[in-house]
Amino acid sequence: MRTGFSAFTGAVLAALLGVGASTAYAAPLPGGLGPCLGSSCPGSYEDPHNGPVPGRDENINIFVGGDYRVGGSAAEAEGKIVTLGDFSMNKTSGSSVYNAGIVGVGSRVSPPNGTDFLTVGGDITVANGQRLLTEEGQTSGVVKYGGKLSGTVIPAPVHDPGAAGPYRGVRAQLTTASRCYAYVEGKTRPATGTAVNQGYQTLFRGDGASKLQVFNVDFNPTSATGGDQGIAFEGIPDGATVLVNMLGDQRTISSYIGHDLKPAGIRERLLWNFPDATSVTFKGGAQFQGSVLVGAQNSTTNVAVPGMNGRFYSAGSLNHTASSGSELHGYPFTGDLPSCDTAQPPTKPTPTPTEPTTGPTDEPAPSESSNGPTEPTTGPTDEPAPSESSNGPTEPTTGPTDNPSPAESPDGTPGGGPDGGPDGGEAKRDDGQLAITGALGSPWVIGAAALALASGMVLIVFVRRRGSN
Repeated sequence: MRTGFSAFTGAVLAALLGVGASTAYAAPLPGGLGPCLGSSCPGSYEDPHNGPVPGRDENINIFVGGDYRVGGSAAEAEGKIVTLGDFSMNKTSGSSVYNAGIVGVGSRVSPPNGTDFLTVGGDITVANGQRLLTEEGQTSGVVKYGGKLSGTVIPAPVHDPGAAGPYRGVRAQLTTASRCYAYVEGKTRPATGTAVNQGYQTLFRGDGASKLQVFNVDFNPTSATGGDQGIAFEGIPDGATVLVNMLGDQRTISSYIGHDLKPAGIRERLLWNFPDATSVTFKGGAQFQGSVLVGAQNSTTNVAVPGMNGRFYSAGSLNHTASSGSELHGYPFTGDLPSCDTAQPPTKPTPTPTEPTTGPTDEPAPSESSNGPTEPTTGPTDEPAPSESSNGPTEPTTGPTDNPSPAESPDGTPGGGPDGGPDGGEAKRDDGQLAITGALGSPWVIGAAALALASGMVLIVFVRRRGSN
């Protein structure tokens, strides 16, 4: 009888826990940002290369809440791009072309053909003699803008006053999330490891166990003279998410560490979070690894590295400029972050129509052949130098289909979460681990455990009474 009772109780608990587990969810970036979306995502991502297109990604790779400015010899920006403000291009060196959506060297994972590659809420201004391109070979995407047009954009852009409408809620969501990741009830989120600037490198040493490794940095990872240094991570468990909170009003990272960053596979699980900074600078001689989140809406981020390999999300403005070519490459973020709103699972991005809307442009772009140079570079180097070529790499016919699919765009109101800043005091207990969003944290599970225990008590009483008769 006792054996039957134990089996029955275990079965009830397992069944109820199964119900609870089905309602569990993880805590990614807000609005579904981060991972690759769509049916044509590649199985894996290679380091930057100029081979065939291996897949398609419907998610946003670059989000700019303010203005997006291209200067110097900046060359390319990969993946789906959204800027709520103006887009301006006035290069002072290098090629006269800026590729958007599809690039010559990168992950080579572009948005689906015919979808929005670049969405601009305000004006597009391209300097005389320069060209903004969203096509290469058999790959071609749409540029939509809500304001005025000046300059050459190929293919011809689509004027849509409401182009950025579906994305306007993302800006506040990013600000809220950035603060939440760095602060708990107004105090710095407890770290699980240490970050030390050793001069020749900044060493991030984790605790070797936590699935969410948290580092709080209140200095610039640069050499003593402000130049390049190494970046090293130790004590990071396999599969762990790494959250680096870069605290302070002005932050600069200057490094020569690129694809050799260890441990292997950290790029897709590494997030550099800037919750306070109004000025952020990335410089150095290497391909910077990991995704970036800049939360301040009055911020400006300056990107002057040869490559940025990860998602780039900023509530502020972006200056993409460099003296020797600079590229923003599309790589997903797949880590699990602290939960900023556990009331409901993250919402799936809302599909928006991808068919170009018709409407006159305020300033028609000069007529130009769509077969302009596509700017492929010669191979994945730490300092890719763009070169103009009329024949960029084309897609293999056996690869992912190019059928246009609805572009998915995050929308919604800002998620909840504590907001505050550092005050030098001791933080209330928060072990820095992932929020309890799995089966054990579900209300279903708590109810299941209570019901199972109650059932067990009833059966115990029943068994004892049967035994005494």
